[in-house]
Amino acid sequence: MGKENIHHALERRFRQKIKKDKHIHNACLLVHSEKLGVHLKVAECSSEDGTVHPDQPVYIASAGKLFTAVLTGILVEQNLLSFEDSVVSYLKPDLVNRLHVYKGREYTKDIQIKHLLNHTSGLPDFFEDRPRKGKPMIRLLLDESSRFWKPEEVVQWSKEHLDPHFPPGEGFHYSDTGYHLLGMVIEQITSMPFHQVLQEYIFAPLGMYHSFLLQHSNPLKRNLYPMADIFVHKTAVTHYRSLSIDYAGGGIVAPLEDLLTFMKALVNYNLLTKETMANMKDWAKFSTVIEYGYGMMRFKTIPILMPKKFHVWGNAGITGSFMFYHPEMDAYLIGSLNQFRYHRKGIRLMFKMIHELSKSTNDENICKA
Repeated sequence: MGKENIHHALERRFRQKIKKDKHIHNACLLVHSEKLGVHLKVAECSSEDGTVHPDQPVYIASAGKLFTAVLTGILVEQNLLSFEDSVVSYLKPDLVNRLHVYKGREYTKDIQIKHLLNHTSGLPDFFEDRPRKGKPMIRLLLDESSRFWKPEEVVQWSKEHLDPHFPPGEGFHYSDTGYHLLGMVIEQITSMPFHQVLQEYIFAPLGMYHSFLLQHSNPLKRNLYPMADIFVHKTAVTHYRSLSIDYAGGGIVAPLEDLLTFMKALVNYNLLTKETMANMKDWAKFSTVIEYGYGMMRFKTIPILMPKKFHVWGNAGITGSFMFYHPEMDAYLIGSLNQFRYHRKGIRLMFKMIHELSKSTNDENICKA
């Protein structure tokens, strides 16, 4: 299959997917593989009256956890931090006091940095866990849209309303609360706000001039296109101040090309050494087919359930955002559906793109034979 045909097949499948789903208001996709000679960047909106551009910055939600993990790895390489350090060494006593009390025993001192990174701390998730009383966090975000959440306020809310799930290191429970703690650890070590650390350690060195932390900072250079709208059902929440709550757990907004730059730097060890990257692949069981390392997830090869062709690593977010690398095809798959609770559909779209790419490589191999 020629390059033009590959591009056409990928774009057609993408546009069909978006047009079929009435809940997707806008979406974008970037597929890049130097090995296959592919660089496709497209965007689509469901309404004929709507406008969307593939160079718009997009909110990547929890895919941004990979940035937080990389910052942590950089500090480890600078000997300012260890993955085995106790979190209490870096945070205020009143913040960590009774942070992790499970079955009457406090385990806070046992929480290590690595437990926060791969969600094995046992801490609750302020975003998804149901509180003992009162409104869940997602309801608060919608009802109090003008509220700016400081990370300390979020951790305090988590302490007051939620319960830990197990002692540190003895299970897996996805925890945005843990990534708030990581953000504050990074701030403590660098003596800079988290958004500034992102700029100085990642955005500026890589030339990611159009990336920023939502409700916390602005891009280093003005974007030519407005940020793509984010939706909760039919409501656009793009400019809600309450989205400040994502912070170090997923508040990054960036154009697809900036995200490609970041992933390339990571894959080619321009951000972290091979040794650090190997340490970050400390996989915990997320689900039957997904493992979670330090800020990254990978899909395991399991006969029938998960074919080998879907073996990728990267991260994804609740808005249908995804940012993955396919080693065998040297392919990067980045995009977003910009709709809350569309994480599974975002992954399925990515898999469809991988299927199209794998078909093209199989066709080429047949032709060569």
